[in-house]
Amino acid sequence: MVFLTFENTWPYEKMGDDIYVQECPYCGQENVLTHLTKGNLQRALEEIKTPLIMPCCSTRMVIIQADEDYFWTEDKLRGEGR
Repeated sequence: MVFLTFENTWPYEKMGDDIYVQECPYCGQENVLTHLTKGNLQRALEEIKTPLIMPCCSTRMVIIQADEDYFWTEDKLRGEGR
């Protein structure tokens, strides 16, 4: 199991079959509808690495795992040095 810190997390929201992030961690765009499918979210929930290309800036996020509220990623997305 990989140890991840909270700095490597980003919150997401599910609305029906759609998955949103309130703000893109890379470019700052607000209310971003991702292209993540329910199947890919399920893979992330099962701790299978899942790529997500942010539609606003085309930056690639690799989700290592997910829970019901957060993506846990390879990238440091919060705090100093981001």
